[in-house]
Amino acid sequence: MVGKVVVTGAAGILGSQLTERLLADGVEVCGVDLRPMDQAAGFTSRVADVRDTPALTAALTGADAVVHCAAALPSYPRDQIRPIIVGGTTSMLKAAADAGVTRVVHISSTAVYGLPKTVPTPEDHPRVPVDTYSAAKAEAEEVVEKFRADGRCVSILRPKTFLGPGRMGLFSMLFEWAEEGRNFPVMGRGDVRIQMLGLDDLVDAVVTVLSAPEDVAADTYNLGAATFGTLREDFQAVLDAAGRGRRVVSIPARPAVRSLELLQRLRLSPVYGRLVHKLLDDSYVDIDKARRRLGFTPRLSNQDAILLTYDWWRAHQHRSDAKSTGNTSREPWRQGALSLAKVFF
Repeated sequence: MVGKVVVTGAAGILGSQLTERLLADGVEVCGVDLRPMDQAAGFTSRVADVRDTPALTAALTGADAVVHCAAALPSYPRDQIRPIIVGGTTSMLKAAADAGVTRVVHISSTAVYGLPKTVPTPEDHPRVPVDTYSAAKAEAEEVVEKFRADGRCVSILRPKTFLGPGRMGLFSMLFEWAEEGRNFPVMGRGDVRIQMLGLDDLVDAVVTVLSAPEDVAADTYNLGAATFGTLREDFQAVLDAAGRGRRVVSIPARPAVRSLELLQRLRLSPVYGRLVHKLLDDSYVDIDKARRRLGFTPRLSNQDAILLTYDWWRAHQHRSDAKSTGNTSREPWRQGALSLAKVFF
C-alpha cells in the first residue's frame, strides 16, 4: 500500500468515505476540496479549486498517489461542467507531473458510453457522449490516456451510479415520496434493468487499484453491482421498507419523456435528458475485467445499496428542497415542477 495519498474532492461522498478507509488502513491522506474539512490524525487538508495547479502541486509534493474524485455533477449549469471536469483533470495531471507523482486513479463514469445498445457494455465500447456531462467525462479520459501514454501508472475507473450513506441527489425524491406514503412512477412497465454500485464496493476498488502492480493498475475498469434487478423491483423495495403499502405505478413512456424534456428545457425539472432516455432501456456494464485483473468482488446488490442509503436518509435530518442547491451529491436535488406531480400519486 502507498504511504501518502492525495484525494481531490475529499469533502464529497466518495472522497470522504475513501479518506476514512485509507486512514483506517494507516495511509496518510491530504484532502483537497473547495469546502473546509476537519483535521484528524494522519489527515491534512487544503481548501482549493481543483483547477488551481500551483495549489495542487503543493498538495501533491511528497505524495505517492492521487485519487481524482473531484468533478461537476450533471445538475451543474452547462457552462461550468466542462471547465471543472476537463480543466480540473488537466490541472491535476500537470500538478502530478510537476510533483513527481506517477500513480494516479481517475474516477470517471460509465456515462462516457452515452446510451449504448450493447449490454453488458465492455470497456472497449466506443465513447459516444450524448450531453455536456458525458462529453466532458469522455474528454477528461482522453486527457488521462495521454498522461498514461507517457509512462505514468494511471487507472481509470468507470463506476455506475453509486449509492451509500449520505448520497442524495435524485434518490432523495424517491425516499421523500416513499416516506410521505405516495406511490412512485416509472416510465413504461419499469422492467428495464439498471445497474448501480454500492459506495463501499467503489471504495474497495479504489483501495485495490492503489496497491495493484503497475501493469494491472494502468488500465481502465468498469465497476458495477453483480446483482441487480429491474427498476420496478428496486424502487418497490424502498416503498416496502417505508411500510405505507404503496406501489410502483406505470405511466406511459412517450408522453412522460416529452413532458420531462420540456420541463428540462424550461429549467423546471432536475431530470436531465440522458437520464430520461437511460431509464427506457437496460443499462449495465461488463465487470468481468475488474473481476479477473483486480479481484473485484462487489458485495452489495442494487437493493442492498439503495436500502442502506434509504436507512441513512430516514435516520438523519434532511435539508428541505427549498434550501438545497443541488451542487453536491450530499444534497437533494430540487424537484422543481415534479413536486407538483405528487398529488397524482
